[in-house]
Amino acid sequence: MIEKRDFYINGAWVAPVTPQDYPVIDPSSEEVCATISLGAEADTNAAVAAAKAAFPAWAATPPAERLALVTRLLGIYEARNEEMALAISLEMGAPISMARSSQAPSGSSHIRNFIKAFDHIEWVRPLGPHAPNARIAMEPIGVVGLITPWNWPMNQVTLKVVPALLAGCTCVLKPSEEAPLSSLLFAEFVHEAGFPAGVFNLVNGDGAGVGAVLSKHPDVEMISFTGSTRAGRAISLAAAETLKRVTLELGGKGANLVFADADDDAVKRGVRHMFNNSGQSCNAPSRMLVERPIYDRAVEIAREVAEATAVAPASKEGKHIGPVVNKRQWDQIQGYIAKGIDEGARLVAGGPGLPEGMNKGFYVRPTVFADVTPGMTIEREEIFGPVLAMIPFDTEAEAVAIANDTPYGLTNYVQSQDGARRNRLGRALRAGMVEMNGESRGAGAPFGGVKLSGRAREGGVWGLEEFLEAKSISGWDGSQD
Repeated sequence: MIEKRDFYINGAWVAPVTPQDYPVIDPSSEEVCATISLGAEADTNAAVAAAKAAFPAWAATPPAERLALVTRLLGIYEARNEEMALAISLEMGAPISMARSSQAPSGSSHIRNFIKAFDHIEWVRPLGPHAPNARIAMEPIGVVGLITPWNWPMNQVTLKVVPALLAGCTCVLKPSEEAPLSSLLFAEFVHEAGFPAGVFNLVNGDGAGVGAVLSKHPDVEMISFTGSTRAGRAISLAAAETLKRVTLELGGKGANLVFADADDDAVKRGVRHMFNNSGQSCNAPSRMLVERPIYDRAVEIAREVAEATAVAPASKEGKHIGPVVNKRQWDQIQGYIAKGIDEGARLVAGGPGLPEGMNKGFYVRPTVFADVTPGMTIEREEIFGPVLAMIPFDTEAEAVAIANDTPYGLTNYVQSQDGARRNRLGRALRAGMVEMNGESRGAGAPFGGVKLSGRAREGGVWGLEEFLEAKSISGWDGSQD
């Protein structure tokens, strides 16, 4: 069993002030796979103090030197990708093949994209020709607290840590206590890369013991959080007293609008996307809205895809989905499936209980509900499991109305061969992101939502600028530029 009780503070691994062992559970087997320690206020204060002490020198470090360190970090990450994949697969249940191809490489991909975006930052920029002696200086905000989730651990850690470091901020990372092993490994990468002591710090812990302390700490200038909307509200309230900047990337209830002219693979693609990572993605297309002429066939395709989706332990090679992260998550998903049945949705695949032949592990049957109506619980609330809700529609206007009638606004999807329609829907859908016909939004595109999905913009130039303050300066001597 793995034992990782120390925290990374001020460039060294240090024991917790007051040890508090916490078991990390392998969701494939329900067995304890590691032991960490949960931090508390004293540990968090020590990490913040280290970050505060390191900030002046790090903020004054030439951007090229910060870039060189992050480039070195990228090389270490890529060389140790297999270690990262194994850690993620063990701690949160991503199938090992998927951990190698998607989960772990998402981190190195973001680092590469931030390195490219870094060239586009103008640290001191002219205000405009109308004010020749005015400049806008972009400066690091200060010490930042970074709170990350368990579902895509390295995706979120790198979307926060790397732009913070490039911007010249110092940071304290609190990863999810459900999936801490990957972040502890990432801390090893940072140490090996040679970042100065105190620039990056890591304290494991729960929301009450570490997250709340960071959120209200007077020496933390910014909190960047990814997780549930409920926790995002609590963080905002805790941070309000010190008026720190808060950026939130929260839940979603994505609508996937499938029109009759969609390509032949549109439904299959949407169902597979929903089931990816066992449905544990905030941008999952969990509501499939289908134009009525193809609705019955779409339901049949969804049933076929669900029944063909294998469920197996995370350690097994191949294309299957693994368990959900823990018993609490499994129970919650089971409650939503029961609610869907009780409220009259038509269960066409999957359903309650463990998959056939399994009696241990937090596995969920890939589930499809048809004839879901707006207002049903499974249509309104984020399930965070492999459960798809299918809804018919008759007109484009009706589809937009259903899609937008949600408290969330992270990612919506459109499947249509009509370019004019896609352009209309790209503007009409109320979300931070709209993806169409399975096409990627592109490297460096900002990730984030609106409404209860939070309003963070992570990735690319936008993600870097979240950690910068704009300072307005007059009387600048342009001859010194």
